[in-house]
Amino acid sequence: MANNVIKVSGKSRTTAVAGAIAGVVREHRRAEVQAIGAGAVNQAIKAVAIARSYLAEDGIDAVCIPSFAEVQIGEQERTAVRLLVEPR
Repeated sequence: MANNVIKVSGKSRTTAVAGAIAGVVREHRRAEVQAIGAGAVNQAIKAVAIARSYLAEDGIDAVCIPSFAEVQIGEQERTAVRLLVEPR
């Protein structure tokens, strides 16, 4: 699933990200969302909350499991927040 990670920036539109999360969860039963930085994490969390409401309309009760991930950006290693979204 690592190549299908939904990457969120501080400028991402929450409804667009939420639609992507919901679509991936419907198709693959789980979605991984990754964000680096406070603004991006804020947008990602809001998108997960919106995606939960989209999925609830289809009878899917989604949960979010947060974790940290080390990612390489250029020659720099950064810590990302990774959100795993899947049905309960």
